[in-house]
Amino acid sequence: MTADLIAVVLLLAVTAYACAGGTDYGAGFWDLTAGGAERGRRPRWLIDHAMAPVWEVNNVWLIFIFVIMWTGFPTFFQTVFSAMWLPLALAAVGLVLRGAGFAFRKAARRLAGRRLYGAVFALASLVTPFFLGAAVGGVASGRVAPGTEASAHAWLNPTSALFGILAIATTALLGAVFLAGDARRFDAPDLIAYFRWRALASLAVLAVLAVITLVVTHGDAPHVWHGLTSGVGLAFVIVSVVAALATAWLLLRTPGNWARVTAVTVVASAVIAWGMAQRPYLIPTSLTVADGAGAPATLTWLAVVTLVAVVIVFPAVALLYWLDTHGELDELSDADLSRSGPEGDSAPGSH
Repeated sequence: MTADLIAVVLLLAVTAYACAGGTDYGAGFWDLTAGGAERGRRPRWLIDHAMAPVWEVNNVWLIFIFVIMWTGFPTFFQTVFSAMWLPLALAAVGLVLRGAGFAFRKAARRLAGRRLYGAVFALASLVTPFFLGAAVGGVASGRVAPGTEASAHAWLNPTSALFGILAIATTALLGAVFLAGDARRFDAPDLIAYFRWRALASLAVLAVLAVITLVVTHGDAPHVWHGLTSGVGLAFVIVSVVAALATAWLLLRTPGNWARVTAVTVVASAVIAWGMAQRPYLIPTSLTVADGAGAPATLTWLAVVTLVAVVIVFPAVALLYWLDTHGELDELSDADLSRSGPEGDSAPGSH
């Protein structure tokens, strides 16, 4: 019973990271596709100001995931990190380079330096979610099992490739929806329209990819396919579809907080649907939750730690997001931007 509870906690932590971290990765995607220095100046200005206050806190969820995997399901942790060390190592490198690129491009004085660090940030925002998604696809397809040696077969397969691409499309959707809302907060109507249409395009691409993934998993990951098309997994798939339609409707109006809620619901429901589809396995069909669980005492303490996190950490993170969305954490004022030289002309208050 405790093992099942900790497995649910792990799934919810993965969901939180997919939604919170995915939003930041999506901002990097739109940074990459914004165009040249002049064309992309305004979108990149918004991305910098929207991400700066809270982007680091999203890694809390990733650390929590590793702690739960390592201590609660050591066999699962060993199997995944042994069989797919390469894509996970590439994702880790991308995570480090992404953070460094984002920090250094704001501090660099030379245009060439800002371009270099900006490119590192943007490319890493693509690489990291792809390899994380590919690793998840390797697990979902059942290509890894306890004792499996590292090989490209574990993560270079149709399901892994689609999960990686789905991860990128998901981050693009979340990033565009949140940036459209931030554009409204920063009083930048041109950027509201800019990110609104990109969010709609991302939603359309995501819908097409979801259908393709269902077709591919039918033969490549049959256990997960069956779970997604029946029972609790299907229920969450339906919730995700309804939320996607609601997101599209809200985006065609004025993007705001409700569009963010429905977009997050799309992603959260899809991730939970995948987790429910794998039941009762951590790795279909070779490692069940019960077989992969750690010692009962360890699981009990993990449950206690989770309760402490719910009481202490979650309210703090919620407060941080509330302060950010209400403009309490804005890094620069209009006066600061006006003193920054030519780039200050791009501030919303100067239009």
